[in-house]
Amino acid sequence: MPKRRILPFIILGIVSNHPHITGREVTAAFSTEIGDFWKAAHSQIYPELRRMVDDRWLTSATNRNNAKERYYTVTPAGQAVLDKWLGQTVDELPIRQDLFSLKLFFINDPHDPRIEQLIAKQTSLLRSELTHLRQRQQTLFPDEQAVKGHYDHYLILTRAISRTMGQLAWLKQVAQYSDQ
Repeated sequence: MPKRRILPFIILGIVSNHPHITGREVTAAFSTEIGDFWKAAHSQIYPELRRMVDDRWLTSATNRNNAKERYYTVTPAGQAVLDKWLGQTVDELPIRQDLFSLKLFFINDPHDPRIEQLIAKQTSLLRSELTHLRQRQQTLFPDEQAVKGHYDHYLILTRAISRTMGQLAWLKQVAQYSDQ
């Protein structure tokens, strides 16, 4: 079954929340806010923006001072598509390609030294990620007013923190079991 395209909905959401946004700014959102939980490459974003303009979900206009710079705005048709998508419930768990879990799956001996190496590296990566996420939380949400102003982003960021903490707790439990 072909993979369902999600990128158009993400772009619609970004442009809807930031009217008159450039393609460069859309791309930048994937290395900041949305990049905490979804990745997309520059090479995916620009063709999608063109398709969305062709589909009349977005309009685009050039900058008078720079003809290469295009500004995007959601059309009523694009807003209707976004609203319909947002109204649909999520009936599936996230599907991930998790190389770490895949490798663990094939190691049957709890005393295999590769488990300790895999856990140590994964723990290091997750601790770095947790530090990054907590710093972003402190920077972006220093007070209740900031939380209320961007509650959508706050929810996703705190979910990422909780998920990362849960993974670290699980790794600690697995490491203790492997040590026995």
